Amino acid sequence: MAKVKIYGPVQSRAARVLWCARECGIEFEHLGTDSKALKADPDFARINPNGKVPAMVDGDLALFESMAINLYLAHKYGEALWPATVEDEARVYQWSFWGMTEVEKSLLTIVIDMFMTPPDKKNPQAVEGAKAALAAPLKVLNDALKGKQYLLGDNFTIADLNLAAIMAWAKLAKIDMTGNGDAANWLDRCLSRPAFRGK
Repeated sequence: MAKVKIYGPVQSRAARVLWCARECGIEFEHLGTDSKALKADPDFARINPNGKVPAMVDGDLALFESMAINLYLAHKYGEALWPATVEDEARVYQWSFWGMTEVEKSLLTIVIDMFMTPPDKKNPQAVEGAKAALAAPLKVLNDALKGKQYLLGDNFTIADLNLAAIMAWAKLAKIDMTGNGDAANWLDRCLSRPAFRGK
């Protein structure tokens, strides 16, 4: 089997692709850890004409967008990561897209302000607005996890990986999960997996 190539630094959305590849147990090569160099590389432009990371090459397939890459890897190589029914496949898509549309922007707003914004450029109002915007989706997630270990039941799937990879930023952002204990415990379970930690 040809080695999968994954492009992008660990401090980017490539991290979720690397986690997925490790969970799938596939042999992969991690390339392009310098985003600026990749942007200037005409060979990379053929892989991702957007000039962004992550991107992946698997044989003749070049793919960009982290969620698309993860869904592909899990479906092709993931075995236990990929659900057995069409209904659960739909739930995988639901939670993966929900993470991007309902929580990712708010978490990223907070993380960027906390760690990447100079003191004189910080925007406390935007941070407070982002925290307030997270209240409703956190309750949705918490309610969905009541009585369950994972989003689709008792087994960890690509739905959990894709959403937990986004929710990991809640740890960085020190989001108060009081009142959302089921979601907090789920996140801890997901992030305690050896493949998340790079093993």
